[in-house]
Amino acid sequence: MNMQTALHVLYPPRCLSCGVVVDSDFGLCSACWRETPFIEGLCCDTCGVPLPGQSDIAVQCDTCLALARPWDQGRAALEYRDIGRKLVLGLKHGDRHDIVRPAARWMARAARPILRDGMLIAPIPLHWLRLLKRKFNQSALLANALAKETGLDCCPDLMQRHRHTPVLDGKGLDQRFATLDAALSLHPRRRHRIAGRPVLIVDDVMTSGATLAAAADICRAGGASHIAVLVLARVAKDG
Repeated sequence: MNMQTALHVLYPPRCLSCGVVVDSDFGLCSACWRETPFIEGLCCDTCGVPLPGQSDIAVQCDTCLALARPWDQGRAALEYRDIGRKLVLGLKHGDRHDIVRPAARWMARAARPILRDGMLIAPIPLHWLRLLKRKFNQSALLANALAKETGLDCCPDLMQRHRHTPVLDGKGLDQRFATLDAALSLHPRRRHRIAGRPVLIVDDVMTSGATLAAAADICRAGGASHIAVLVLARVAKDG
C-alpha cells in the first residue's frame, strides 16, 4: 500500500459541502453537485450574471447596459446563493482552503471564453490590517490556483489597498463606489508588468462590481490592453 492509498484509508475524501465520503479529493457528492448553482449557458458577457434564453452573440444584462463597466469582459463560476454562498463563506471566513483547488477549476472553466494569450492574473488586494486579522487573502489563493489551472502568469501583489475600507455589505450602489474611490493603486514595482498586456482581475464575490471597477480603473491607467474580471460567485438580481 503506497502512502497516497494509506492516507485515503485513514482520511477518506469528503464532499466539500456536506462532508459525506466521496470517490476523489476536492469534490462534491452527487447530491450537492446537483444543488450547487453553477452558472452555465447564457450569461452577461460583462459581469457573468446568468441570463435566460440562448444567443450566438455576446449579450449584456440590463445593469451592465445602464452602468458602464471599466472592464471589457467578465465571468463567474457560481451564483452566490445556497451551496455557492456556503462555499464562499467557508473559504473566506472558515479557513476552508480545501475549497481553493476545485474552485479554481470551476473558475477556469467559466473563464475559458475570455482568456487570452499572455494574460496576467491579478487578485483584488486586502489592506494589511485585514490581512493581518484574516491571515490570508482568499482572492490571492484563488488567483494562484487559477494560474496553475490555466498556465497563465500570476502577480499576487500587482495591486495594493492603501486605504482600510469598511465592509461593503449593506451599502447602496453609490456608497460602494464612493468607498472604493482612490482606495487601490498599482504596486510601483509591479506596474510595468501590465503595460500593453491583457489582465484578468480575480475576486471571490461580485455584488455591485465597485471593487472590481476600482481595480480595472487603475489597470487601465497602467496601460493594460484588455481587462477581464473573474469571480468565484456572482450575486444575481434575485439573490
